[in-house]
Amino acid sequence: MSLASSVLAGERLALARLLSQIENDHPSGRAALGELFSHTGQAHLVGVTGAPGTGKSSLVNRLAHHYRHPPPGVSQRKIAIVAVDPSSPFTGGAILGDRVRMRDLSGDPGIFIRSMAARGSLGGLAPTTASMVQVFDAAGFEIIIIETVGAGQAEVDIARLAHTTLVVEAPGLGDEIQAIKAGILEIADILVVNKADRPGVENTERALRSMLELAHPTRRVFKHHGLNETIPMPERESNDDSLWVPPIVRTVATQGDGLPELVEAIADHQDHLEITGERQDRDRTRLQAELELLIQGNLVSRWRQGISDSQYQEILESLIARQISPHQAVDALLDGGQKA
Repeated sequence: MSLASSVLAGERLALARLLSQIENDHPSGRAALGELFSHTGQAHLVGVTGAPGTGKSSLVNRLAHHYRHPPPGVSQRKIAIVAVDPSSPFTGGAILGDRVRMRDLSGDPGIFIRSMAARGSLGGLAPTTASMVQVFDAAGFEIIIIETVGAGQAEVDIARLAHTTLVVEAPGLGDEIQAIKAGILEIADILVVNKADRPGVENTERALRSMLELAHPTRRVFKHHGLNETIPMPERESNDDSLWVPPIVRTVATQGDGLPELVEAIADHQDHLEITGERQDRDRTRLQAELELLIQGNLVSRWRQGISDSQYQEILESLIARQISPHQAVDALLDGGQKA
């Protein structure tokens, strides 16, 4: 039985092995992903991002626990968690801090937690995060939660991957205007004010609500994973089902407060995506972005194989000596290392 077939059969050891191969970009991992890809497209992807100290890991822990222990009459969901940790400056591996906070989820066969290193990526995700998510999708996990590194202002890549993006804020971390900077607020489908038992929660929520009121009464924003299209709406109907206004949900993750409301908000957004057809738009945009990224990487790799190290170093030395400009260096390298 192939590795892909074992994953489809529900073998956790095979799943762990395949995830390691994909993270290391091994050819066998690529081949297995090719076999599995036709089985993807069923899971709902939930991204969790926000500044360090907002309690993202604790929130993910409680969210997964709630899905696995739902109220009476609600079925359990099979949950996968991809926790992207900062890379070690020495080994390049993940520090696994998120997995330490999720120890109480261990032993549940309906949950699979995978930590991975960001490996220098500045967008909050690792280069192979999307491929790992596809494996979990094919393996039958219904909800896949992707937690970003936590850099605070550069993590908009999650909006290209997730169907529902949670932006987590917390009171007492400084100026609430930080939430607005660099697009971190614009990517939110749901705003979560965690640690809501702390002083200042009203100020934090008021600042977020003010920004939402500025953003939504006069224009409609389609979030195509970081590429927003704004359409004026002079006569907005209050019951316009095609417009999604991000709700603000208060939580205290360490105590489980607000989790039922958060799960309900995620379900509402999932229904909204299905009803409006935006889920298909997001999937199309996500796969197109992944395709272009892979094309870019392969083209660079093929180009690098066609030029010798000596030619490359010669152009580099000319650039360092200010004999040619960066643009001229690129032109020379693309011409096979021949300077004009």
